[in-house]
Amino acid sequence: MQRLAVTHLTADYLPSPMGIVAPPQFAWQLTSTARNVLQTACRLWVYDDAALRVPLWDSGLLSRQDSAHYRPETLPLESARRYWWRVWVQAGDEEAISEPATFVTGLLEGFAGDMITCETAEDAARSHVTAVSKTIAIEGDVEEAYLYCTALGLYQAFVDGKRVGDAELAPGWTSYHKHLCYQTYDLTAALTAGTHQLSAWLGVGWYKGRMGILNTRNNYGEKTAFLGQLEIRYRDGRRQRILTDTSFVGADTPITFSDIYDGEVYDARLGLHHTRPTAVLPFEKHVLTAQAGGYCRVMERLPVQQVIVTPKGETVLDFGQNHAGVVEFRVQGKAGQSAALQCFEVLDSEGNVYTDNLRSAKQTIRYTLGETGQAVYRPTFTFQGYRYAQILEWPCEVCAQDFTALVIHTDMETIGEFECSDPLLNRLWENIRWGLKSNFVDIPTDCPQRDERMGWTGDAQIFSATACMIANTYPFFDKWLTDLACDQTAEGGVPHVVPDTLTDAKRAQDNWLVREGTHSAAAWADAAVIIPWNLYLAYGDTAILRKQYDSMAAWVRFMKNHAEDGMWQYRLQLGDWVALDAQEGSYFGATPLEITSTAYYAYSARLMAKVAAILEKPEDAAQFAAIAQEAQTAFVQHFFTKDGRMTAQTQTAHVLALHFDLVPDAWRAQTLAGLVRLVEERNGHLVTGFVGTPYIAHALSDNGAWDDAFSLLMKRDFPSWLYQVEKGATTVWEHWDGIKPDGTMWSAGMNSFNHYAYGAIGEWMVKNIGGLRVDERMPGYRHSILAPQVGGGLTFAKVSEQTVYGELAVAWRLAGGTLTVQATVPCNTTATLLRPRHALGEEALTLGSGTHTVVYEYTR
Repeated sequence: MQRLAVTHLTADYLPSPMGIVAPPQFAWQLTSTARNVLQTACRLWVYDDAALRVPLWDSGLLSRQDSAHYRPETLPLESARRYWWRVWVQAGDEEAISEPATFVTGLLEGFAGDMITCETAEDAARSHVTAVSKTIAIEGDVEEAYLYCTALGLYQAFVDGKRVGDAELAPGWTSYHKHLCYQTYDLTAALTAGTHQLSAWLGVGWYKGRMGILNTRNNYGEKTAFLGQLEIRYRDGRRQRILTDTSFVGADTPITFSDIYDGEVYDARLGLHHTRPTAVLPFEKHVLTAQAGGYCRVMERLPVQQVIVTPKGETVLDFGQNHAGVVEFRVQGKAGQSAALQCFEVLDSEGNVYTDNLRSAKQTIRYTLGETGQAVYRPTFTFQGYRYAQILEWPCEVCAQDFTALVIHTDMETIGEFECSDPLLNRLWENIRWGLKSNFVDIPTDCPQRDERMGWTGDAQIFSATACMIANTYPFFDKWLTDLACDQTAEGGVPHVVPDTLTDAKRAQDNWLVREGTHSAAAWADAAVIIPWNLYLAYGDTAILRKQYDSMAAWVRFMKNHAEDGMWQYRLQLGDWVALDAQEGSYFGATPLEITSTAYYAYSARLMAKVAAILEKPEDAAQFAAIAQEAQTAFVQHFFTKDGRMTAQTQTAHVLALHFDLVPDAWRAQTLAGLVRLVEERNGHLVTGFVGTPYIAHALSDNGAWDDAFSLLMKRDFPSWLYQVEKGATTVWEHWDGIKPDGTMWSAGMNSFNHYAYGAIGEWMVKNIGGLRVDERMPGYRHSILAPQVGGGLTFAKVSEQTVYGELAVAWRLAGGTLTVQATVPCNTTATLLRPRHALGEEALTLGSGTHTVVYEYTR
């Protein structure tokens, strides 16, 4: 019986990418009912026909043990073609061949058409939606046809009035003049011989709409524009190319207003109207890159859980889950009647609508019926952050079944699961997951609801390790890191937000952030180094390190150039942002900024030394190691007294010293004791902010204070992770006291109830409760360290990760004096299972692939 199988084929971490422009990185997984399965050889073929008759390319027999990270040096690819590939694998005396997978190439020679617009200078202040269209002729039977398109603004493309693909908010938000993505759509089935109407609707989006905390518009330009190229191959071998040019005709659409923050207004009475000529908009096409996958899509549909009438008489829809997306609705009425609703996150302490925390974001949708009868509508070029929607205007009876919440986020495969015996902890995990989904809307935003929704680098950095344990984030971060590198200063400084809309100070001289500095804050700017490193650990792929190396190195050298005697600080530093030990009315935690800055300086330099060594750059490795040592020496000299006491008696100062391994070994126990004492002084609670929170549990458990770490996690009163859950949270909050124990709100000026940063505790849950850890010497879980721990009153836990090699999982159950651990190790990998504390048995077991059950006597 065949026990070996080859499954889960991916190219560039995507199952069926569209828009490949270079030989992709191939990967596959092995499954087998046997144990200790290791690949010994493989062979790949690429075909240009679905029948797989004659290989276009053959790798030949490869004596290769790794079933991931295989990138051919060359492949004979053509633009706008679909290719099939498969792999044969040998493992010991067994062999297997996969089913074929596909990929579609992008434009290998780039775009030939023009970026066209139908807007004029008079439209600079308008947030309407326009359309461009053209009648095209198809001259025979189509073998394959692909549309490549992008926009300055947002677009949706159509053939004969039917939407092309299902991408939302395309082409996304990038540093448009330095990096703009294009998308690929298969039109083979849509194009038959004859004439067709090819069109695109264009919204202002992030390109020219109202943007960011500076409340400016036209940040990248004053006119929306569209670029498209349709490549057709006929069955008789002929080819046809249709390009965007001034033969396209422009028009206004029924969407009279559409804005990221404020919502959308659709008047169905208008139809397409006010025909406009098109013009070529000059654009440097060399900045275009193919986005092969990871598009934003409608990923889930949520029904209304209940219709509420508040004490004030407001009619409210409760979808039961805070998320990012839009509301789709069905409405009945007369021509000219309108339906309107406003989305928001929470009800106030009296159960009424609360929108103050949206600040200036309106999050309002209005639809006017074009004719008497029934209509179905959903917004097109906006999204909201919400759990609730208030009915502002409705021409008929409000029925729950007429409304659906469409959850929109970047399409990422879920790879991590967590379950345990505590339902509140399970809900916390779900809140962390929903925080990721809500804020991974093309870029890693801080929040999805208020007038901000920006790519804050610090939030992304501190959550990145957890994100890699929840979803396949490689394509997502790979795209965003390109913009981070694009937006770095010439000297290597890293913006606070990416894409960077803050640095142009001419537009907002009175803004404190612009005045004090828009780049290079410790923990925020360190995203340049830490996120690629976390991707490398999770995927075992040096490609991300090579791609980002110059950006990473430039950031560390920037810090070096602005350091004095190993101490680093530069203009505006955000420090332990919104920590509870901040002074009244301040967002800045009590930990001195020079501590957080120098700690991250040392940490990033140390990581760079590792990266340089991995990439075989010995001179750079030595340089960065010296920088790290200088920073660590300065940290010890300035922030420890001669008897080993930290000068700053804050939780975060101790956390950074311990977790970044900056404390001398002789003072480690004393520093740990200091952290434990500071937690105890807060009745066992944390008061850390953005810098300390991600690492506080690690700092405790990694140094032996397991009970303290578990106690911190399991706290249910304020401030704690589970306090939010007890308060009914369905996502992670920005503030520990977003809703205070007395029911009142934190300041409306900055109080998001969907802010993933504090969800970084998810990494600790996976690594310690589940025990799934990367072995840095064999990253990507090629060899795993399994170190599950019992604590917090838990009696059961199960954690799994879908790694690049397959499912890695640990489940444990405590019953009486017996602890049973079951470990599942994917084929082509190995693992070391470490004995949990308080258990009796072998200290370490080496495991091959398969499922293994180990029973320990538990002594506590």
